[in-house]
Amino acid sequence: PVLDFRFSDPPRSTQVMKRAMDLLVSAGLLLLLSPLLVGIALAILLDTGRPVLFRQRRAGQDGEPFTMMKFRTMVADAEERLADLVDLAALDQPAFKIPDDPRITRTGRFLRRTSLDELPQLFNVLLGEMSLVGPRPPLPGEVEGYDLWHRRRLSMKPGITGLWQVRARREPEFDRWVAADLEYIDRWSLWLDIEILA
Repeated sequence: PVLDFRFSDPPRSTQVMKRAMDLLVSAGLLLLLSPLLVGIALAILLDTGRPVLFRQRRAGQDGEPFTMMKFRTMVADAEERLADLVDLAALDQPAFKIPDDPRITRTGRFLRRTSLDELPQLFNVLLGEMSLVGPRPPLPGEVEGYDLWHRRRLSMKPGITGLWQVRARREPEFDRWVAADLEYIDRWSLWLDIEILA
């Protein structure tokens, strides 16, 4: 159990406005970007075949599991090959990333560089599992390795983007990621969301 002390608690009306913004923006972007989504799907099919989408269980608000969607940027058996690459990790646990990951496909490199692989998460936003802005959703295994203070980043709905992504996306130290997420949680407002999205 974690007792969470908050210095500010946004009014219910502000939280409703955040959800309304999530719905309007994600639905609008999905309609507007539908030709791009189809084009990316075709590029993945032509490059490496099916599946086009990568689905992965993530920890959402309060640790509730949900299935996050992305365009597939790695080879189809990437999860099975992970054990062979763990010693290449560039980041301290519990976070895990590999520089120049050999499992990334040709199309996947472009999608990751431009963050276009994240676009299917707009469906997660529509479903209410994610928000446009918030802490990035961790893997359940990463949550098991959290220190106690890390867990407060689960107190808010996860987002497609967040404060640390715009401030220090390449930051290798996990504790600094979390510090930025907690700063966002403590400072959260609709205006801050708009700034981050911009």
